[in-house]
Amino acid sequence: MKHPTRTTLGIGLALCVAFYAAAQRPEPNYDESLVPDFALPDLLTFVSGEPVDSASSWRERRRPELLRLFERHVYGRTPAGPFPLRFVVRNESADALFGTATRKEVRIFFTADDEGPFVDLLLYLPRQSRGPVPTFLGLNFYGNHSIHADPEISLSRRWMRQTDDYGIVDNRATEKSRGVRAHRWAVSRILERGYGLATLYYGDIDPDFDDGFDNGVHPLFDRDGRDPESWGSIGAWSWGLSRVMDYLETDDSIDRERVIVFGHSRLGKTSLWAGAQDERFAMVVSNDSGCGGAALSRRRFGETVRVINQQFPHWFSESFRQYDDNENQLPVDQHMLLALVAPRPVYVASAVEDQWADPHGEFLSAFHAGPAYELLGESPLPASKMPGVEAPAIGTIGYHVRRGGHDVTDYDWERFMDFADRHLPQK
Repeated sequence: MKHPTRTTLGIGLALCVAFYAAAQRPEPNYDESLVPDFALPDLLTFVSGEPVDSASSWRERRRPELLRLFERHVYGRTPAGPFPLRFVVRNESADALFGTATRKEVRIFFTADDEGPFVDLLLYLPRQSRGPVPTFLGLNFYGNHSIHADPEISLSRRWMRQTDDYGIVDNRATEKSRGVRAHRWAVSRILERGYGLATLYYGDIDPDFDDGFDNGVHPLFDRDGRDPESWGSIGAWSWGLSRVMDYLETDDSIDRERVIVFGHSRLGKTSLWAGAQDERFAMVVSNDSGCGGAALSRRRFGETVRVINQQFPHWFSESFRQYDDNENQLPVDQHMLLALVAPRPVYVASAVEDQWADPHGEFLSAFHAGPAYELLGESPLPASKMPGVEAPAIGTIGYHVRRGGHDVTDYDWERFMDFADRHLPQK
């Protein structure tokens, strides 16, 4: 795997491109009265116009049809397996975090070559567990060492974005970066409530910048070139989560029937696409995922299809760009992505101040996914209007909007675990 070293010239060029893109970006709309009229594509109607009238027709025909539509028009094609994976346990301690946890670090190789692409997985499991542990799996933004100040977590040596007083700079992990995002992960509370936590740095799978897909896992599958329906970074990150699931199925300390895939922001988009495709994930959680995640594209509120494609051209397939300022022509919208999780539980979380991610549009997706859940005998979101702040609506689809902005808080984690307790009761 190649990992770029940015020169001063390269950083300057990247910043110039970013400033130019920002200058060309349309002003976001935060006014509900300016949301255009739109009609959502019907969840329970085949492309042919035929109605979906049974659970079997959903499972056997409509669900595969929707997956193909999202591949063709939004996320790109996901490579089919099997894959030559190898798992190497690098470090393990039964006495981590002052004796409250077992810590394990596992390197997952994607090829037979030790120099080829791999990811480093960090696992924390409650030490006093009496059997396989239900586990939250999520990607992190700044390396495994960033989720907790534990000095025994290996420092990532990958390229990653670090922030300073002047904006974004490219850097490597240092001791100073241990625990810099610990407030987002609630590790102690997750363990106290009987859950495990599995996490990995998303840049291990694909570095998060527009490099022509020369780095990460893409070169393994793009040998014959790319086309408008080739996968982007969100597709690759989602694929990586499924490869971690391949490992978790082999680990006797993990309850493989109760693995919950979680993601925040762009990684919330990723968790939804991973959960839609891979039915081994028992529950799916999206936090502040916005455009291309849980929010309806047709609302054109906050971040839009045009803005996201302009600012992050590597996230989606090239074919998604034809819907810039043209959302009504999309054959899908994001309520259909949530419906692809059915009948498994799915939870969508928003924040009042995170208007960029369109909390109302996220709620509407959760509401309009309901018919698929009802068809499969599960409960839809039990609210036709957006619930009050920190007043969750809970069916097999769950939703809350909390105080504050674009982040993951202890309040969010408590609700995710409440939802898991309800739908995936511990044995």
